[in-house]
Amino acid sequence: MTDSLTHEPGMDPSHFPPIEDYAFLSDCETTALIAPDGSVEWLCLPRMDSPSVFGALLDRDAGHFRIGPAGVDVPSARRYIPGTLAVETSWWTPGGWLVVTDALLMGPWHHEDERSRTHRRAPTDYDAAHVLLRVLRCVNGQVQVDMDCTPAFDYGRLSPQWSYTGDTYHEAVAAPEGEEPRLRLTTDLNIGFEGPTATARTLLKEGQRRFVALSWSKHPPPATLQDAETQLRWTCHHWQHWLDRGTFPDHRWRGHLQRSALTLKGLSFAPSGAMVAAATTSLPETPGGERNWDYRYTWIRDTAKTLWALNELGLDWEAHDFFRFVADVAEAENGDLQLMYGVDGERVLPESTLDHLSGYEGARPVRIGNAAYNQRQHDVWGAMVRAIDVHTGPHHRVNDRLWRIVRTQVDRALTHWREPDQGIWEVRSGPQHFTFSKVACWVAADSGARIAEGRGEGKLAAEWRTAAEEIRADVLLNAVDERGVFTQHYDTLALDASVLLIPLFGFLPAGDERVRNTVLAIAEELTEDDMVLRYRVDETEDGLTGEEGTFTICSFWLVSALVEIGELARAKTLCGKLLAAASSLQLYAEEIDPHSGRHLGNFPQAFTHLALINAVTAVIKAERAQAANRD
Repeated sequence: MTDSLTHEPGMDPSHFPPIEDYAFLSDCETTALIAPDGSVEWLCLPRMDSPSVFGALLDRDAGHFRIGPAGVDVPSARRYIPGTLAVETSWWTPGGWLVVTDALLMGPWHHEDERSRTHRRAPTDYDAAHVLLRVLRCVNGQVQVDMDCTPAFDYGRLSPQWSYTGDTYHEAVAAPEGEEPRLRLTTDLNIGFEGPTATARTLLKEGQRRFVALSWSKHPPPATLQDAETQLRWTCHHWQHWLDRGTFPDHRWRGHLQRSALTLKGLSFAPSGAMVAAATTSLPETPGGERNWDYRYTWIRDTAKTLWALNELGLDWEAHDFFRFVADVAEAENGDLQLMYGVDGERVLPESTLDHLSGYEGARPVRIGNAAYNQRQHDVWGAMVRAIDVHTGPHHRVNDRLWRIVRTQVDRALTHWREPDQGIWEVRSGPQHFTFSKVACWVAADSGARIAEGRGEGKLAAEWRTAAEEIRADVLLNAVDERGVFTQHYDTLALDASVLLIPLFGFLPAGDERVRNTVLAIAEELTEDDMVLRYRVDETEDGLTGEEGTFTICSFWLVSALVEIGELARAKTLCGKLLAAASSLQLYAEEIDPHSGRHLGNFPQAFTHLALINAVTAVIKAERAQAANRD
């Protein structure tokens, strides 16, 4: 093993692209982020939660893989090939146009992993090929193209050792002193080595094409340009066929719904059905600050919202796979759910810091793992029961297996709802009687009662309804201030965006004055330039230092809540503003700086895209209902 790498020429150690300027790729096993200059700056292998091979996103020394025109970094344009997760980057140079197309390949072949093969539901699904493909095309003129592939294994701690394969200058292998993972670089360019870097340079003339394939498994990579272009077409067709299965309204915001659906699919882990919160770790919520977390895990609390969004878009296979994952976890845990799990159901997610990494723009520490996994958060029980309720549809009938899960989750909620917890935002200060946590326990009892009724368990349903009413009465007594506004927890007057979920979960009807007062108070008092903070850090002790940006998921919750209370015009205005704040590729990080528009936090953020789907769908339905009433 060797120390982390030194800075390579062309990689400015002081410059990090804005978070929102990265392109996102996925093969539903791992993900990659590509900077505007054509550099892969985030790729973890073999899974999305594995150590990085290219980690320049978190330290300019931690590995990158650039292909682009010599001496030109800033592209003229970038776009996704419509309906896909393949991205095209175009550069205009003094000599001509260059287009580079990047994709994590999908292939119509089967894994050796039996579980992965049997897990697939959709007949159009392909398996991950374990190949990052980069296709170069000179559109006109001529362009000098450089390739610089500098892996840095284990988050930049291990340097690669390159060697030619088969005595050819067109294929090479890199590995950390013979260990795994082994990277194979296959191309029709001549490869050379400069220390830890595999390099190539060529002059492309009008109409000429080249390819570079980076692979990491036994699947054969494309060996020729024709193979590469054929597999790229397969991959694009896979994504387009997948998207065709969805149901998207004919509306001006249709493209945002489709891109969000593709992003959510890309953040799913196909072998298990889990969905990670984001593709990255430790992108800062506060520039230069300590609010840096690892989001490459799946959170139980968002199961119901995930299922609702996927079902709403007609993506029932994905909804079923994700539901099966959380149901398997719940059954294995005998009801003792924790708030998050690894992508294959791992329970223990120990948190540590990578002190050798400088962090994105100096934001430290860089964390891997997430210590919040062992926090007590009461919303997980309601999330699980609500997910089963959503999954079973209007008849609320469940089999014996799911019924056992419902009973254990409702029992946990009713046993513990009077106790404090760390809340939805996973504060690292002391536990409190958080309002949303109580509401989530009400959700467990309320949804459970409907399911019990469907099972013919009338007596139990009545008991759970009585318990739900007791929880609701306690919340109304202790969490509403003198203005008739819901507060963050029982011992404060501070506002919290999580209470926007009260009308969305049906805790109170949207016409209730307390609901209206709360939604409007948050819109007026918990916003910066109309965008919603989760709470004001000077009013909430969360155990951390530094400011935050506005939480985009909370802003989309406000859109949905405004629709619920009949403020459609205001909801449409805010929704339009939020959609305009997306990246140029229609992606979102966790937060947005309301003043600069810059994105903050991990990227792309699954739950922002979930909330977008919910909000946009609510606006569209309300618009159509309003138009029908006029007619």
